[in-house]
Amino acid sequence: MLPTELLMFRVKAGLVEPRRLKPTSANLALAQTLIETFEANLGKRRGALDEDLRALEAGRQDFKVLRGLAHLLTNMSTFEAAGDADPVQVRSKVFELAQSQVPSRKGSALILEQAARSLSLDRPLSPADVQASLYADLPDQQTLVSFEPPAPLELIHRFDLAQAQGMLYRAYELVITARRNEPARYKQLLKYLKFFGLMVTVEGDATFGFTLTLDGPTSLFASTTRYGLAMAKFLPALLHVTKWDLSAAVKPRKDLAWVDAADAEWSFQLTSEDGYVSHYKPPEEHDSALESGFAERFAKTETPWRLEREVDLVPVPGGVILPDFRLVHPDGRSVLVEIVGYWRPDYLRKKFDLLRKAGRTDVIVCISERLNLERAGVDPSDFGHRVVWFKGVLSPKEVLAVAEQAAVPAA
Repeated sequence: MLPTELLMFRVKAGLVEPRRLKPTSANLALAQTLIETFEANLGKRRGALDEDLRALEAGRQDFKVLRGLAHLLTNMSTFEAAGDADPVQVRSKVFELAQSQVPSRKGSALILEQAARSLSLDRPLSPADVQASLYADLPDQQTLVSFEPPAPLELIHRFDLAQAQGMLYRAYELVITARRNEPARYKQLLKYLKFFGLMVTVEGDATFGFTLTLDGPTSLFASTTRYGLAMAKFLPALLHVTKWDLSAAVKPRKDLAWVDAADAEWSFQLTSEDGYVSHYKPPEEHDSALESGFAERFAKTETPWRLEREVDLVPVPGGVILPDFRLVHPDGRSVLVEIVGYWRPDYLRKKFDLLRKAGRTDVIVCISERLNLERAGVDPSDFGHRVVWFKGVLSPKEVLAVAEQAAVPAA
């Protein structure tokens, strides 16, 4: 992401809009030049890279764009202290020896020789090695040891996304309206929500969409910017979900002279159609071999039923259910399919607790006989005829037989 001072945006009628870079030949050329500058500085000290960047920036009116792109490239780079000795140990030894010497050019050379002999443990050190290591851990003295160059267009995409993320730094409320999506994408979304310490409340239905209201366990006590930073980190995961709208309430920046002092709140709006590109790894289509195997076998089954991957969220008190599949009949009937395979006892208890709380009668629960449900304290008998037991593989025909009984007509 980008530091606050490199964010570029405008506010119009209370709506905040981030700056975006068009993939023009000039912008692509700038991105390519910056990438080549980093590549040319591999093995060199960071101070040399900074000098090259300052030279590129000289006389440019769009210096904030250049700095923003360079900042993102820096995050793709690895800098390390050069030399064979630990700079902290070198400084400690040199300063210790310097206290007993009269300051002089000759004395300085003697100190470096003495330090080299004292510090030569695993391998011999020369006075030049000691001198080179003395301040090698300072930022401008560190060496660029690795760099993963993106394509110029990819760098522009990262810049645009970073600007959008920056709009959430001061957000204190985030509401997402999502429609039907693949469960793997929703599951990735919930994984990142948990990872970044955010909690979500889910409401709504398939007809009008699902509303996800984000909250954080420390949002009432921590600063707004800390909470907003977590939401900003979460944004790239949302981009892998299709068909959504985002609305964020943002605290205005009063430190900017052009900001209207009367503004009590800004609004940041984003949709899945805005063309932002995520750099997070996309989720796998199926979470397990059980799911992919069932889908493959179903594709070979002669049936009017259609197996869909895009399903609805099922909001329940204290959580949410993400069914693995939906079965849809040409006459409009449908039923959800949840496969419970190989999981820990605590997961099984939570899974079945949520299924009960949902109160849905249109969910088929497919359970592996290899699971030790008794040890987990789980009794699925109250799901009645909607339970399908399986051993090695899940039979599509058995699921379809239950679907004929459990499916509900279209609303």
